[in-house]
Amino acid sequence: MIKEAMLYERLGGGRVRCGLCSHRCEVLLGKFGICGVRKNQDGKLCTLVYGEAIASHVDPIEKKPLYHFLPGSTSYSIAALGCNFKCSFCQNWEISQASKRGNTLSGYELMPETVIREAKKNNCKSIAYTYTEPTIFFEYAYDTARLAKEAGLYNVFVTNGYMTEEAIETIRPYLDACNVDLKSFREDFYKKTCSASLKPVLDSIRRMKGLDMWVEVTTLIIPGQNDSEKEFTEIAEFIAGLGIEIPWHISRFHPDFKYSGLMATPPETLQKAKAIGEETGLRYIYLGNVVEGNDTYCYNCKALLIKRTIFDVSEYNMKEGRCPSCGVFIDGLLN
Repeated sequence: MIKEAMLYERLGGGRVRCGLCSHRCEVLLGKFGICGVRKNQDGKLCTLVYGEAIASHVDPIEKKPLYHFLPGSTSYSIAALGCNFKCSFCQNWEISQASKRGNTLSGYELMPETVIREAKKNNCKSIAYTYTEPTIFFEYAYDTARLAKEAGLYNVFVTNGYMTEEAIETIRPYLDACNVDLKSFREDFYKKTCSASLKPVLDSIRRMKGLDMWVEVTTLIIPGQNDSEKEFTEIAEFIAGLGIEIPWHISRFHPDFKYSGLMATPPETLQKAKAIGEETGLRYIYLGNVVEGNDTYCYNCKALLIKRTIFDVSEYNMKEGRCPSCGVFIDGLLN
């Protein structure tokens, strides 16, 4: 379905500028933005993926990963094809790196009303906009999120954080939580590996936190690329500077896409990053894509609060969001 885009401006001469992501693409007549799913049609910027899902599943909220937002619940998860990044290590590259330019891959109709109906039918507590980048199907996500709120559902973004301030402010009334990929703390990494920049991502995380959205941060650790102790320290200090209650997910890299020749992240590298995060004062640090390191402990008395087996919550020891041993409040939206 072709629909006029939100947040763009006409520049004259048929040109338009998109205001959804920090690329702020200037798009000529008949051309596409970087994401490959937004096109200038007759001087009007249009989204070509409205109501067209490339994936939809009922997932544990832990898969996003969100560990402090409705733990143990399920989230109806949707995506449209395309992305505004070109990450060489993308593990969803088959759908994120597809576009409408060549029309080589199509989705299926899944309108916002149907998303809500399916979420309710499957007893989901939230809608997750995930798998690819929600910013590139913003209009679809926005309309779905508004309906979700009316239906008593929560909304969560799994995002690379490249949204503009305008986009964040627009979705703010309906967005409850985000997991933001902070892929590195180096500008050269973002430019070379993602075809993007670091600063807009940091700005988005600050802005989301300042708007009282629940934020969790994920860093995929790639051997030889972003695995130095210096970078671990910089990321941990940035997160702690915003709030020591922000969970940091340190994920193991598995070879894929253009990085298929690299080795998987050694477990000891993940442990080193975790130790640095703990030294920095972060309360909640989790290891991703490994069996161990997924449990939640009280930051005050170290009691086991939530035991997880991969994405399954097998033990839940809190009541009204508090540690049963010492009574301290545990951060997040917990049962």
